Amino acid sequence: MRFTRRDLGKLAALGAASRLVAQEEKPFRYCIVGLGRISMQHFMPATKMSKHCRVTAMVTGHREKADKLMGEYNVPAKNIYSYENYDSIANNPEIDAVYIALPNGMHSEYTVRAAKAGKHVLCEKPMANTVAESQAMVDACKKANKKLMIAYRCQLEPANLRAIQLIRDGKIGKVQAISTVNGFNIRAGEWRITKKLGGGGPLMDMGIYSLNACRYLTGEEPTGDIKAYSATIDQDGRFKEVEESTSWTMKFPSGALATCSTTYGANQPGEFTVYGSRGVLRMENAFGYQGQHLIARPQGEPVIDFSPDEKDPAHFPRLADHLAEAVLQNQPLKASGEEGLQDMKLIAAIYQSAGRA
Repeated sequence: MRFTRRDLGKLAALGAASRLVAQEEKPFRYCIVGLGRISMQHFMPATKMSKHCRVTAMVTGHREKADKLMGEYNVPAKNIYSYENYDSIANNPEIDAVYIALPNGMHSEYTVRAAKAGKHVLCEKPMANTVAESQAMVDACKKANKKLMIAYRCQLEPANLRAIQLIRDGKIGKVQAISTVNGFNIRAGEWRITKKLGGGGPLMDMGIYSLNACRYLTGEEPTGDIKAYSATIDQDGRFKEVEESTSWTMKFPSGALATCSTTYGANQPGEFTVYGSRGVLRMENAFGYQGQHLIARPQGEPVIDFSPDEKDPAHFPRLADHLAEAVLQNQPLKASGEEGLQDMKLIAAIYQSAGRA
């Protein structure tokens, strides 16, 4: 059979198209590290709703948990690991990335070990307990040429993205001030109120949402002028190792001021209000898994009222897919390890100002 140049061109185009289709059909495969509430109730169900992802392996200290999930996610027994043999994921080509849903104090170790095993990492926030641990995570993934993403859901969530766009478009004028709160009344005995696993009090858990929001809403990094206070009001034994509440103020290069508060002593649904020179923008339930409600009141214009019609676990497919697409298309991440590291540096500054460094 003889081929013309045109025939060869068509065959080459068909070959390229088939390779593209094959790449798109190949799933991005996650190993879940830590079978707790956030992984089992939110992230793992979300992979079923994702465009690219599926669960192909699990790491747990409680084998019975994995046994219950194997059938639902079609994970073979050989892909169930303990923390002791975790490093052997390096030999498993059915794992592209790990999703780390462990307590904060374990994030750094298991991220570094994943990077050494040649796997990309999606790690829950905060990325670690300290700046040094966070830097070690960034360095390990860079050295291994693997991507490190921190699970900042709100940076991919429609209402928060709409708020950012309205501010960038000048709908409320120049940002003058931001006020934000986030907290809940924590139960006794939670690992989050231990220094070893939680790293600190509500600032490390709920307050980091407010901190990160002030950065993405302004598009700026705070100056070094941070003032903070912490307090423990309820002397009921819960807060022997960490503070109950923290409040802080920040100033940005534009002159915008932010006032933030977080607590483990009261139910304080996450919200923020942005005061601009030409209007006000407010987000209710800004950091929750569902129920975001954005209201913007630009001067001289109609009120903007926006609520995405989403239910939990709708936020989590975006997290899973964002890392997958960044890897498959070699694109930068919106919430990289460097992004998480910057928050950790600011948290350290807040604690220092509050006298808790």
